Amino acid sequence: MFVDPTNLPCKEQELNEYKLHQNSSDDAGYLTFLDRARQPVIEFVGKGKRGLDFGSGPEPVLANWLENDGFVMQAFDPFFAPSTIVGEYDFIVCTEAIEHFHQPSIEWQTWMQHLCSDGYLIIMTKRWLSKARFNTWHYKNDPTHVVFFHEKTFRFLAQEFNFSVLFVADDVVVMQRH
Repeated sequence: MFVDPTNLPCKEQELNEYKLHQNSSDDAGYLTFLDRARQPVIEFVGKGKRGLDFGSGPEPVLANWLENDGFVMQAFDPFFAPSTIVGEYDFIVCTEAIEHFHQPSIEWQTWMQHLCSDGYLIIMTKRWLSKARFNTWHYKNDPTHVVFFHEKTFRFLAQEFNFSVLFVADDVVVMQRH
């Protein structure tokens, strides 16, 4: 994990940037994008299970889609759906939000508190590959992206918190708690 302290926007700037995103259920490209996180939920988690879409954005497209697939969903977003997270979830999905966490250990603690003992974390984020390539990496240029993850970060977290880890795509990781 790498935190860029020079790239910390204020909350108002952050919200204004998010409002520029045009993520809706009417956008076929956005649905194709989200499907990379949706498919592991369908593959690894049984229908009827309870899930949390953490960082759902202004329209909880993935949560709604997963509800249509037979899952029981709650959406959470600190700006657009700041609901109280209660109970345990069979899975937590976080698509393109973890890189926005100013203090990722706080969100991780929330996940650990609310993820059941054999639950899944499905995380979608671009991973940095090397220090040499980081300087020219486009992903770091978004002012709301303040923390960046490497494959080694997820392997470390898996070992520390008793998860198995599977990298199902260049930007999707599936972690199961044991």
